[in-house]
Amino acid sequence: MTADLTGERTAELEALLTLVRAQRPRAEAVVVGHGRDGARLAGAFADAWDGTVLAVVAWPETAASWLRQARRFTAGEPDAWVVAGAPAGWAGMSERLRRSTDWDPRRTYGSAATARAVALAAPGTLEGMRGADADGTTWRIGRNLIFREPS
Repeated sequence: MTADLTGERTAELEALLTLVRAQRPRAEAVVVGHGRDGARLAGAFADAWDGTVLAVVAWPETAASWLRQARRFTAGEPDAWVVAGAPAGWAGMSERLRRSTDWDPRRTYGSAATARAVALAAPGTLEGMRGADADGTTWRIGRNLIFREPS
């Protein structure tokens, strides 16, 4: 998948790459997922990742169940998941993942917009997820809160 973020790597993309590379045990194989609003960043991540990208999974912002996408997203036993997209779509997708798969938010890394899904998803759904804001600042999600990581 080829994606261009105005010809340069953004602070958000660089921070996401750094977070995933720092995962212990080390992440080699990832699945990248995105809603419509996150396609460019997801593609840029997939292009920049120096390990294996098992799949790139797109999901709609609204769906009856997101089950088909959730099964594709968790197939292949990835070391980590990377997500980008609008909060509402990610909230719906993440709730389906928690109910129907072995997905683990603690091995999931998201774009700036995905953090805001914490206000829309069921309590605890995204607990442990980490990610990056547009300026490269990193965050992690607690039970129902977003914590900014020290620089």
